[in-house]
Amino acid sequence: MEQPLSDIGLAGLAVMGQNLALNIADHGFRISVYNRTTGTMRKFVAENPDTPGGLAGYDTLEAFVASLKRPRRIIILVKAGGPTDAVIDSLLPLLDQGDIIIDGGNANWLDTIRREKELATKGFRFIGSGVSGGEEGARFGPSLMPGGDRAAYAEIEPIWNAIAAKVDAATGKPLMGAAPGKPVQGGVPCTAYIGPNGAGHYVKMVHNGIEYGDMQMIAETYSIMRNLLGLTPAQASEIFARWNQGLLDSFLIEITADILQQKDPATGQPFVDVVLDTAGQKGTGKWTSINALDMGVPAPTVAEAVFARFMSAIKDERVAASAILRGPDATLPADAATWIDAIHDALYCSKICAYAQGFQLMRAAQAEYKWTLNFGEIASIFRGGCIIRARFLQKITEAFDRDANLQNLLLDPYFHGEIERSQSNWRRVIAEAAVQGIPVPTFYSALAYYDSYRSARLPANLIQGQRDFFGAHTYERVDQPRGRFFHIDWPDPARPELEA
Repeated sequence: MEQPLSDIGLAGLAVMGQNLALNIADHGFRISVYNRTTGTMRKFVAENPDTPGGLAGYDTLEAFVASLKRPRRIIILVKAGGPTDAVIDSLLPLLDQGDIIIDGGNANWLDTIRREKELATKGFRFIGSGVSGGEEGARFGPSLMPGGDRAAYAEIEPIWNAIAAKVDAATGKPLMGAAPGKPVQGGVPCTAYIGPNGAGHYVKMVHNGIEYGDMQMIAETYSIMRNLLGLTPAQASEIFARWNQGLLDSFLIEITADILQQKDPATGQPFVDVVLDTAGQKGTGKWTSINALDMGVPAPTVAEAVFARFMSAIKDERVAASAILRGPDATLPADAATWIDAIHDALYCSKICAYAQGFQLMRAAQAEYKWTLNFGEIASIFRGGCIIRARFLQKITEAFDRDANLQNLLLDPYFHGEIERSQSNWRRVIAEAAVQGIPVPTFYSALAYYDSYRSARLPANLIQGQRDFFGAHTYERVDQPRGRFFHIDWPDPARPELEA
């Protein structure tokens, strides 16, 4: 009997691809799947014979494409960069004009802009959709950030709305499905059309940059607990678990509590104590930092999180340096118990600043790339499914609901009030970390960002004076309108100029 045509296709059956395909099939959509390694596809289909929508596997791209309803909708989930281009190139001869290609990988937004433009000239439609939530999110509900042709998104919107994570409309809390094949009923989907061409992948990149900051801040919090307060991993786990019931309620805090109570199966020691302190990365945090530098937007906390991973990577060098370089002798404070609330506040304030930087970067990007981004909606789709999902994001949505043109989260009454309430503890923790020699680079950078942003006058006037002295780079004056530039003939005009 001839098989029915599928609603959508997916090429690339690594773990993310398999889980997303099952998610789609669970929601009643028939999906065709293809993988370059045919055995992987056959095994996957054989292991999942009874999905509500149905899975159909194909050995060739030709058969795969022919199995799809028109206009064809094809998700690509392969490695970013050249492999994605290779799959697109192999598909194009088999497609008709108006068909839709959806890149669900961690693509660079500039690649997405290029691909959308090139494919549009050939009559094809392209969607670059960020997919956040890891393997579990892909299987049971990710946060989805689609960008590209608006009409093309309308063609996949019912599927995206169905498979995305769901949150409670009133509280913003994530909703959970009953079991595989029995997905969430009701709730607000954590997906929305982001904007043209590369907007979706750009927002996903910034999400990942914020994620880098969040993870490093939590790691620094744990380091303070261990090195300042002398807590065991199990004791720290209890504190994180308690915090997860309040303002810091989030996926990352939740899993931190779980990780810190885990025992190593081989030795029985705390799991974190047997893990080598070298953190890897896939590059999206670095992209965020480079883009912030390119656009002149201050995002120091994200950058410090990336640099912290770089520092962790030079393990052998650090071990050698530890035998030579000395810091202060750490001492446990007599009132250790009173520090827990202070550390909580330091983490929360630093977190606010990291998110403020991310949203400030997105604001600059919309002007640079001529997008119109809905920042409240972006915060709302981060509330479920994604790695940075947190109760805190509801407050960001509310901030932009109050003022859609809010320049910086720090200026919102709620966040301004939280910083005012907590900053003495924030400063106390950072000062003590410095005295004790505990490195907390994202905490430092977040506080410096806050103090710089609130300063009507910074010492950049001296820098500009230096630049004018050695390079005649000119300067503006406080007693003249902005945009008028001046230069002093310094004492030795014959001195050769140097570059700034």
